[in-house]
Amino acid sequence: MASTFSLLSEKHFLCSLCEDIFSSPVTTPCGHSFCKVCLRKYWSRSGSGKCPLCSKAFISKPHLSVNRILAEVTEHYRKSRLDRKSKSVSVAGYLNEMIEKTEIEVEQMIKERMQKMDKLKQSLKLLKSSCLREVQESHRVFSALLSSVEAAHKAVVAEVEEKQQEAEKQVDRLLKELEKEIAELQSGQTTPDHLLDSKECLRKSFIHLPREMRDWSKVTLETEPCVGFTRKGVSDFINTVRAEENKLSKAELKRLQIYTVDIKLNHRTAHAHLSISDNKKQVRYTDKQQEVPENPKRFDRVTNVVTKEAFISGRHYWEVEVGDKTEWDLGVAKHSVNRKGKFTVSPANSFWTLSLRNGNQYMANTLPPTCLSLTPKPRKVAIYLDYDAGRVSFFCPESGIHIYTFTDMFTERLHAIFNPGRLHGGKNATPLIITSNCCTI
Repeated sequence: MASTFSLLSEKHFLCSLCEDIFSSPVTTPCGHSFCKVCLRKYWSRSGSGKCPLCSKAFISKPHLSVNRILAEVTEHYRKSRLDRKSKSVSVAGYLNEMIEKTEIEVEQMIKERMQKMDKLKQSLKLLKSSCLREVQESHRVFSALLSSVEAAHKAVVAEVEEKQQEAEKQVDRLLKELEKEIAELQSGQTTPDHLLDSKECLRKSFIHLPREMRDWSKVTLETEPCVGFTRKGVSDFINTVRAEENKLSKAELKRLQIYTVDIKLNHRTAHAHLSISDNKKQVRYTDKQQEVPENPKRFDRVTNVVTKEAFISGRHYWEVEVGDKTEWDLGVAKHSVNRKGKFTVSPANSFWTLSLRNGNQYMANTLPPTCLSLTPKPRKVAIYLDYDAGRVSFFCPESGIHIYTFTDMFTERLHAIFNPGRLHGGKNATPLIITSNCCTI
């Protein structure tokens, strides 16, 4: 039926008298259809029984019966049109609603993007300020270091010149003394030859010799009086550089603390001899091996444990209390590191760690290891990971001193890794404690 309506135009369902959809349609003998009420009114007004369309006259007014087929078809058309209108109104309303909703969403998106633009501009402003501050700081530091280099150079030159002047004075004094002795010796050679035969004359000739003659065989001049002066100057300069580096390190550490993360130990990765605290912030070694379920991620030979959190980008900072422990390992490792059997801890095997052995032997686990001298002994160690820059740095948060930095290229997830070390007669029983908490930037 619907397909039939789509083939017919609306005029086939309209009464030509009221120009509306048929209501109780009737059909005249000439074949034209009208609303029953409309046709009766027309005949009543005109006083004749003609067809309103073709004007065919009927001898007598025909009996008008409702055309049931046309009435049924018309009714279906009416309902169909109402449904289409209803759907049209519904779709229009839905479209309006969607348009309105879209407009609101677009306005919100525009607002968010404008806010993001403002934030980016503000961030750029802060970045420029930070860069300017760093340039000014570098100018101050390097100007001071250049002045220090120049001063150290001048001090070395002055000290060398002083040594040279002292040597020149000493040689001048010795030369005069030698000249005097030579003159004295020469004065004793004026005795005539014919007098040499007499003892008296011989005695007189000895009177002309100096009473005390210096033993010049032991008199020497040091020809290398300035050995080590330049090295000492460089060493003093290096100490100045280190002092300046420590100042910068303290300032750097304060700025890095804004990247503090809240990390927790993953007990499923802990070696069976390790005990993890309930808050997952402490790890200690225990003499008794614990009953733990087999897990491919668990370390089975080396007493390691890693954190639940893994880092794939960005900057991250955390601190670990080591106290008076005599042995430990701290740093980061790839998610895919070997956790079974023995292995060498080094960047080549995806470990970037710092170690303490025998209470005072610190080393960065490079290959071969890099020995470090740390004074005083740190009771806390700060670890800073800059994933994108490929850096893992270690600091002493109490003194602010930079300990060591690994540089590499990271391509997969990294976990913080901990090894509290064995007990060694109870001297190393205290736990490693993650003391850093998440901060709000």
